[in-house]
Amino acid sequence: MDFQEAQAHLLIILGRLSQEFHRLPGSAILLRYIRSSYQNDPIRSAVELFLVLFAVRYLLAPKYSTKPNYVTLSEEEVDELVEDWTPEPLVARVTSFEEAEIEKRPVIVGPTGPRSKLANGRTVTNLASYNFYNFVSNELLKERAIQTLRTYGVGPCGPPGFYGTQDVHMKIEADIAAFLGTTACIIYAQAFSTISSVIPAFSKRGDIIVADRAVNYSIRKGLQISRSTVRWYEHNDTEDLQRVLAKVTKEQSKKPLTRRFIVTEGLFENVGDLVDLPKIIELKHKYKFRLILDETWSFGVLGRTGRGVTEHQHVDAAEVDMIVGSMAGPLCAAGGFCAGSDEIVEHQRLSAASYTFSAALPAMSATTASETLLILQTQPEILNALRENVKAMWTQLDPRSDWMRCISAVENPVMLMVLKQEVVNLRRLGHEEQQHILQDIVDESLAQGVLITRHKTIPPNPSGTKNEVFTPQPALKICLSTGFSKKEVEKAGIIIRHAITKVMTRKR
Repeated sequence: MDFQEAQAHLLIILGRLSQEFHRLPGSAILLRYIRSSYQNDPIRSAVELFLVLFAVRYLLAPKYSTKPNYVTLSEEEVDELVEDWTPEPLVARVTSFEEAEIEKRPVIVGPTGPRSKLANGRTVTNLASYNFYNFVSNELLKERAIQTLRTYGVGPCGPPGFYGTQDVHMKIEADIAAFLGTTACIIYAQAFSTISSVIPAFSKRGDIIVADRAVNYSIRKGLQISRSTVRWYEHNDTEDLQRVLAKVTKEQSKKPLTRRFIVTEGLFENVGDLVDLPKIIELKHKYKFRLILDETWSFGVLGRTGRGVTEHQHVDAAEVDMIVGSMAGPLCAAGGFCAGSDEIVEHQRLSAASYTFSAALPAMSATTASETLLILQTQPEILNALRENVKAMWTQLDPRSDWMRCISAVENPVMLMVLKQEVVNLRRLGHEEQQHILQDIVDESLAQGVLITRHKTIPPNPSGTKNEVFTPQPALKICLSTGFSKKEVEKAGIIIRHAITKVMTRKR
């Protein structure tokens, strides 16, 4: 058969196929669609043809299993593998230093007053508690607490939004708002979880937070929970803060609008120094950021009447978007609060996890906070008495010690004492060696009847990058109180200074 005969035979076959195709129902409609689509859009026809061929190819492809090829093991082999497997520990092993510290940890029997009784029977001068105004020993507060306990019981047994709110809760919220000069306030049952709930209630994924590197652990947990983008600035460095704010503003200028916050502390827990609030307020307005200020350690301490860093540095409280504080320290109660505008507060009643899902504050603690707040307002002389005791301790320790210096602000009743840098460099002391020396000083002071402690922190790093870790220098923590006379403070200061000298001059 030559080429022409083959061609004629092929045409006959195609003609028969065409006739058979035209007999099929709907064939004419399909042909008209193909012709019109090819004339109008030939690329579309090519794509559709490719998809048809792909579908035919997929349907005709051989089947295969998607399950991996597991190796069948006997029960004996499984048991051997289980015995050989070693799980990772849930927590790090306790070091010998930590074990020794736990064994020697003093236990207080009774109230944590200026002079506390230990489990071993000794009575010591207590410079390790936050009983700044000796409210622990106030008989009027004790009677008021007992009355509240008999009236309201031991606890509300429910979250604030589910029948846990009592009239004493509303009163302390109104008292704090009036005391600070804000329009509203909300209280939380736990001081630690206040700031770590406030931050994620407002800042979400995609929002921007600019925070001081030295902020405390509860703030860092709040930053971590919020999943926001966190930018750090050097501790208490307003020039670096301005640089970071300008950089963030420039980067976000061409992106969708996000919420932006500055987060810092009034008195820094890890360092003890004081924030420059007027400068931060200025930068906040310039770059259009909101400000969250943690006054856990400055509320009830700074200012003429204890209103905190806003009163101390003459800043209107309305300039701060959210003021977060604690009622567990100077107020000798429990829980925390967040003060601000009505919108800020009402949003937290539905969006703050710790407020929504935790049992409300016991009525006795709420009443105690209201009473101690009233005392601060009506008896401002107790704040002056505390500051005089702080000055007396400073006089005995900071200028007279050859080995240590105080890094806290002079207004801070929590004094943090660190080894001088020249001592650290001369003896080549690492972080762990400094901790051992400080613990020896704590033990020596306790042996002489004065109870102090080391400043202890949890390793911070919620963002996961090593360059964002701020590790404070190991420090002694000395807490002052109005429960001591000036002579008692000076005597305790001399004992601590001699303990420092004894430990530092000891041969090693």
